[in-house]
Amino acid sequence: MQRLKTTFLLALLTVLMVTMGQALGGRSGMMMAFVLALGMNFFSYWFSDKIVLSMYGAQEIGPQDHPMFYNLVRNLAAGAGLPMPKVYIIPSDSPNAFATGRNPEHAAVAATEGILRILSPEELEGVMAHELAHVQNRDILIGTIAATFAGAISMIGNMLQWGAMFAGGRDDEEGGGIGGLVGSLAMAIIAPIAAMLIQMAVSRSREYLADATGAEICGRPLALASALRKLHMGSQALPMQEARPATAHMFIVNPLTGGGVMQLFSTHPPMEDRIARLEQMAVRR
Repeated sequence: MQRLKTTFLLALLTVLMVTMGQALGGRSGMMMAFVLALGMNFFSYWFSDKIVLSMYGAQEIGPQDHPMFYNLVRNLAAGAGLPMPKVYIIPSDSPNAFATGRNPEHAAVAATEGILRILSPEELEGVMAHELAHVQNRDILIGTIAATFAGAISMIGNMLQWGAMFAGGRDDEEGGGIGGLVGSLAMAIIAPIAAMLIQMAVSRSREYLADATGAEICGRPLALASALRKLHMGSQALPMQEARPATAHMFIVNPLTGGGVMQLFSTHPPMEDRIARLEQMAVRR
């Protein structure tokens, strides 16, 4: 069900981007947007993992560098039937973790120094099981594609706004007049917001799925629930200063601060809902 929902949402993003391309430049603009989407997804597929790991200064480790953490990941991957991912540590005191990579054969998991300090081995196991669940479910690629589409739609929206303000040439040629100008401006404003909301819906649905799959991988739903409580409080007390909105969806808890209206635009589900679902899983076991 979650996979079907994700496919539908990604299809909506594709249609929205192509429609905006058509508004920007007719059929040629539509084709340009389609080619742009293909190109960006190709780039994202091959290079997004290297970019995000470099962005956060992640350092790859082996079994001799941090035996407990490395072996914990190795045991979880073996239990889940996954290839051993590369393991990284991020030099940040803010407690958090993420997974990246285009598929299970080219995956990586990363944890901050802060998370390694505050979690018990069982809680850390729950967190890394969550990240391996993202690898198993191919959520990293899905999230990257959604973010890429949303960013491209926002860029096209900006181009539409400038075009509507300075020219409106196509409106004159096609007889659109004021109505065409208003329509272009409306699409330029509404479409990027719609794309952002769709991207966030994709992210939230995959987080719920990763919590459930991760709890199955480690066999300890309550350990993951306990870890989420600590991480939620820790990230609020010590937000990750180097975090970027474009990559916030990758982390197990939102690395960015924000309350009030910003909660409506979160890439993560409400923490109390995630914890409640895990506690219900523990009761059913």
